[in-house]
Amino acid sequence: MHLGLIGLGKMGANMRARLREHGIDVTGYDRNPAVSDVADLAALKAALPAPRAVWVMVPAGEITDSVVTELADLLDEGDLVIDGGNSRFTEDFAHAEVLAARGIRFIDAGVSGGVWGEEYGYGLMVGGADDDIAELMPVFDALRPEGPREEGFVHVGPVGAGHYAKMVHNGIEYALMQAYAEGYELLAKRTDLISDVPATFKAWQRGTVVRSWLLELLVDALEKDPQMDDIEGYVEDSGEGRWTVEEAIANAVPVPTISASIFARFVSRQDDSPAMRAVAALRNEFGGHSVKKAPAGE
Repeated sequence: MHLGLIGLGKMGANMRARLREHGIDVTGYDRNPAVSDVADLAALKAALPAPRAVWVMVPAGEITDSVVTELADLLDEGDLVIDGGNSRFTEDFAHAEVLAARGIRFIDAGVSGGVWGEEYGYGLMVGGADDDIAELMPVFDALRPEGPREEGFVHVGPVGAGHYAKMVHNGIEYALMQAYAEGYELLAKRTDLISDVPATFKAWQRGTVVRSWLLELLVDALEKDPQMDDIEGYVEDSGEGRWTVEEAIANAVPVPTISASIFARFVSRQDDSPAMRAVAALRNEFGGHSVKKAPAGE
């Protein structure tokens, strides 16, 4: 199997490395020539055997739109494009239509795993035609975590389903991080009673009903910076949480916990808080998302 990969940032570069480690040939293209295997998209096409499979791993929105448009003009009938970024599921319908007009197939893939995916594997939620998914299974199996396939990979449904599932996944992620963060702030307020906040979270890692990978990452963050003094409680949102709430409204599904976590991020941009420092630290731990450093003296 030989895959083309467009976008060699934090996740794309790690995915290229994991795929190669698992026996998949990968030719990567990035605008940064220092990390790119080829000079441009035309060279990428030339390097791939037909029918070609090209995985797009670039920021959602205008950048993904432009790459898909360029691939529609460049690739040949029968080739396959996979959008592995965080595109909104409604954009998948437009991308699939543009490509289908040229006889090019399309898969949308929700990918979770952040900067740790190279080592531990990526959770994959994909949408597309059965035959197209089957053709790409060697790639999906190389990317997913070790163990039963159904515990790290799912063919959710037709085009759009993969990114829809990833959207809901990220909405849940927002709420989980917010719950841990609020618990952190409450514990940190009672230093007269709680003598070791990081140790408290660490003790929850085995046996308790709140144990999780996010909890492990919060422990890691607290061990590096127990008071979160180096981080400002300013938290961005990358879109999926908002889209989850919008979908919930459109379908009359109550999501008060996810909604509250989104609004808490908006509040963080107005008023620094220990809880939002914890959320910022968590996003940095699992995804390498940038954080704002706290001003000197805080």
